[in-house]
Amino acid sequence: MSLLPEQRYPSVTELVHSAGGLAAHRPGLCTLRQIGASRAGRPLHLLSVGHARRSVLVVAGAHANEPTGGSTLLALAERVLREQRLRADTSWHFLLCADPDGASLHVTPAPRTLLDYHLGFFRPAGPEQPEWSPSVLPPDRLPPETRTLIRVIDELRPYLQVTLHGTDLGGSWVQLTKDIPGLAEPFAKSAAELNIPVETGASDAAGWPASGPGVHVMPAPGSDTVYPSMPDDARHSTWYRAHRYGGLTAVVEVPMWASDLVDDPAPHPAPAAAMRRLARRLLRDAHQVETVLVDALPRLDGPDGPLLRAAKWALELVPGLAGDWVRTPPVDTTMAHVGSVDAFGRRLPLRAAAMLLRVLQEADDHAVPRLEHLVGSWSEAFAERFRARWVPLEHQVEHQSRTVVAAARHARDRVA
Repeated sequence: MSLLPEQRYPSVTELVHSAGGLAAHRPGLCTLRQIGASRAGRPLHLLSVGHARRSVLVVAGAHANEPTGGSTLLALAERVLREQRLRADTSWHFLLCADPDGASLHVTPAPRTLLDYHLGFFRPAGPEQPEWSPSVLPPDRLPPETRTLIRVIDELRPYLQVTLHGTDLGGSWVQLTKDIPGLAEPFAKSAAELNIPVETGASDAAGWPASGPGVHVMPAPGSDTVYPSMPDDARHSTWYRAHRYGGLTAVVEVPMWASDLVDDPAPHPAPAAAMRRLARRLLRDAHQVETVLVDALPRLDGPDGPLLRAAKWALELVPGLAGDWVRTPPVDTTMAHVGSVDAFGRRLPLRAAAMLLRVLQEADDHAVPRLEHLVGSWSEAFAERFRARWVPLEHQVEHQSRTVVAAARHARDRVA
């Protein structure tokens, strides 16, 4: 599970510099402009290629801990410039990083192991995530990053918005706000060619209809959710903004480390019992982190910073989610789905522990060794349980790029 130095993920500054180089090299086709600013005043940039009225919007960096999207976005922009057919009747617009503040806090641009990845981990609390905040906040409290993204969607009216996401360990899958007939075949072909497993039972898409393996279509607004305790409903996110203009959104997920356990369609021998066991482990692991947090809080001065807010928010999700897993009959009884839930159940307390560890390290707190042990042992167990293997960065980028181009082609046919 090694990552060569030259395979590191670019910083936001490097993304902007590269995008500026493209705009300077092809000024007749490319423009780079600032479209807003973050809560901390960091600029948000949009790179545009082509002049057609029909448009595709590609968003990177919505989650700071999912770094592949920036590299993919640059590769896509270069491909659109090379291939005239891609921009013949479509302009392409690339939001370089939707959350530059978050990107400044996720400090592992070249992780060599899952432990390295978690030692620099940051993912904001739900209300602070640009795409998710509309699902948990009223319109007058949306962060400026969200308002900027909404404004860009309203300006461009894209027939397709693609948001580039990823997972630390697992497989690749696509989430669609409307079906794109024909996408499943090129998606599966690309994954197979690059030895990337398809996450056929993604816990993020539990209970959603599938138009093909790993291609999930979100239920319509107003329908029941499988896990009612989760506060952030995708159907109230910025993903649905494009629907106002007849468009749709595709969320393209790609793993940093792959596991073939999330691509196993065989039936699980006892899915309900497995879900109960995973719920117990989730509660137990979260309790260990919560114990450290409660003990350390009186020693922490000042208001909660973003790391501490995020750790608390992750822990607050646990009781309700564990209850959902116990009370709700499994909507998917495959080995793949139970494996995906297993991974998510490991991920949530591990992330909370990792972010709390960074807070306590900054405070030179005596609880640091205990959290270091948890983060280290849980990262190792996660990798071992799922037989994690590194996906070369160029393969992550190539698969995500191919899927975006295929989605644009088939979605264009859908609305033509």
